[in-house]
Amino acid sequence: MITATQIRGARAMIGMSIEELAAASGLPVETVRALENGEFAGEPHALFDVRSTLEANGIIFLSSGNQDEGGPGIRLRARTSSDDGIRPENLNAANDD
Repeated sequence: MITATQIRGARAMIGMSIEELAAASGLPVETVRALENGEFAGEPHALFDVRSTLEANGIIFLSSGNQDEGGPGIRLRARTSSDDGIRPENLNAANDD
């Protein structure tokens, strides 16, 4: 089980809006908002869809007891590709966004 705080934190960590999370998970915005407010009753499939979407975007959910101290949390999955981005010495106007 994940918490409402984990959902909010995970979304913020990857820079995803409520609207983007709702669209990616196939749920109405109101449902995602309710999950982020801790209103899980009657929405087990919605909770699964949100969790799956966030995990597909690089989030790992930590349950209580996964660390030496503390309760449930989140973290980003380690990069598996060799893409480390652009090295500082290679930054220039041509590769600006």
